[in-house]
Amino acid sequence: MIRSELIQLIADENPHLFRRDVERIVNTVFEEIINAMARGDRVELRGFGAFSVKKRDSRTGRNPRTGESVDVDQKYVPFFKTGKLLRDRLNGDA
Repeated sequence: MIRSELIQLIADENPHLFRRDVERIVNTVFEEIINAMARGDRVELRGFGAFSVKKRDSRTGRNPRTGESVDVDQKYVPFFKTGKLLRDRLNGDA
């Protein structure tokens, strides 16, 4: 599912809301998650999962094409851990 499909689904299930308002709400939610993660905060959505940021230390990697050693700088990457409800539903337990 992509963002526009999510917006359309919510708009269809809530005919009292204008599509542009639903779009603004969805974009605001995503923007706040992004802003929180950019600050290094953890975002937890109960039953769904938790978004956090993990630090990857600098290291020496290899160029797969040439085999040459390459220095890889430290970086921060997004990390998602599923919640129990989501895990159970995916495994057919709920």
